Amino acid sequence: MQTWMKRYGAVYIRFALLVVILAVSVNVLGCGKGCGRKNIPTPDEPGDQGQGEIIEPAYGDALIEGSIGDATYLNPIIVSDNASFDVIGLVFNGLVKYDKDLNLVGDLAESWDISADGLVYTFHLRKGVKWHDGEEFTAADVEFTYLSTIDPQVKNVYKSDYELVDRVEVVDDYTFRVYYKKVFAPSLESWGMDIVPKHVLENVDINTSKFNRSPIGTGSFRFKEWITDERIVLEAFDQYYEGRPFLDRYVFRVIPDKSIMFLELKKGGVDYMNMKPDQFQKMGSSPDFEARFNKHRYPSFGYTYLGYNLNFKLFQDQRVREAITFGLDRDEMINGVIRGFGQKLSGPFHPDSWAYDKSIEPRRYSTVKAKQILEEAGWEDTDGDGWIDKDINGDGARDPFEFTLITNHGNKSRELTAQIVKSNLKKLGIRVDVELIEWTSFLNKYVDVKNYQALILGWDLPVDPDVYNMWHSSCIDSGNNITSYSNSRVDELLKKARETLDKETRKAYYYEIHEIINKDIPYTFLFAPDSLVALSNRFHGVSVTKSGIKHNIIRWYVPGKEQKYAH
Repeated sequence: MQTWMKRYGAVYIRFALLVVILAVSVNVLGCGKGCGRKNIPTPDEPGDQGQGEIIEPAYGDALIEGSIGDATYLNPIIVSDNASFDVIGLVFNGLVKYDKDLNLVGDLAESWDISADGLVYTFHLRKGVKWHDGEEFTAADVEFTYLSTIDPQVKNVYKSDYELVDRVEVVDDYTFRVYYKKVFAPSLESWGMDIVPKHVLENVDINTSKFNRSPIGTGSFRFKEWITDERIVLEAFDQYYEGRPFLDRYVFRVIPDKSIMFLELKKGGVDYMNMKPDQFQKMGSSPDFEARFNKHRYPSFGYTYLGYNLNFKLFQDQRVREAITFGLDRDEMINGVIRGFGQKLSGPFHPDSWAYDKSIEPRRYSTVKAKQILEEAGWEDTDGDGWIDKDINGDGARDPFEFTLITNHGNKSRELTAQIVKSNLKKLGIRVDVELIEWTSFLNKYVDVKNYQALILGWDLPVDPDVYNMWHSSCIDSGNNITSYSNSRVDELLKKARETLDKETRKAYYYEIHEIINKDIPYTFLFAPDSLVALSNRFHGVSVTKSGIKHNIIRWYVPGKEQKYAH
């Protein structure tokens, strides 16, 4: 769906969470380990049954995915945006990953042991795993990745995930040990961090290395080409430890406008795209479209929000943020923008998460209540021009209530949501200027440096509900706390929640966090949308599960007679 994200989301399957699945027209195949050229996977069924013939898996062809934004970097240590991680998730591996049923299983680690006190983790690494340049993966690479992640000179926003690590140890080439100061609830999940090669990045500046645009990983696809704002091309890695993917290439094609992308989909220039609700509901319902594409709908386990820069004086009054929240018609957004494909929410967790307190209801739309709160906060239309004003600087001059709302260009749902915000707030006498900014500039020049007043954006959320990186005050300058939110009680609760393994105790902490953030309103939580996907039906072996659609990408194939692109 999104976005500027926490590392564990979306296509990056090791950290995606989708709870309830509705799949339309899906061909399902299964496969064990070693899905390679010499060990062709055996489907659960003899093969796809099609008009009296058995369709066998075949190697070849390419998948072209439409992306509204280009990647920023392809080094997992220094990125935090979804467009980059969509690519990175195919190029790199972590020590662990989530399987299709959201169970943590080994990835680069074959197995692991945890001490009785929960403070020592020993990972037993796979032998024979190769980097894309042919070098062998070892525990030294894991140690290097960890040390680079926590290096204060490296621009990594996830350092807080490793604050409780006391030290690490390379026991031997295939054994890596982690010692914690205290119990850390998401500890195992955190070692899904993508591992980078020591032999390539040692003794170079990771922030500026050429590796950032030409990565070398251990993943199922290896980097081939990046033409900025045009395409990123990956090709199958023959020596991938789980076996070579059937597809020869995976191409991310940058098309900043979803309407143009949809035209390219219909023309055959794109095979896969996340659809706008109107495209999914109407345009994608023609007999011709349904004959050529499969559509999939499932919860994205993320949400869209209106975020306030709390360093901007206008939004430092909680009453102002509450008035805006009452003044926004989220039913109009859900019904008009996402066509009912989503739900409202009231706090920092997805409504389907066990950490979400369902007893806290979203504020109901009420212009009367919103105006009342604004008047209590001293905002009035004193000159009769239709816009409310107030002396917010204490200099005797009354300033109008106006601000600039930014979002990324090409995401029509966010663009339409921004227009609804503008229209709704105009009824309160608040002037909103909407600016649409190209994705990479949006991140680098506005979000990352907090150069904005308010924005519409979204998060994809991790399996574990640890949201420390997004809400703890220590993550304002070095994490994903983009609104500069600070609450000492929330800081305390976030710390406690990640330092206990008891689920019910953690749940109580998260319920209180939910309650406080709902009162403080650093965000106005708008809606949790569904993922709406279109995929050319020439691709077989596709299955939609709790962990999304791309969990088994190495098993996707195109029957020989249907293949479109030569290697």
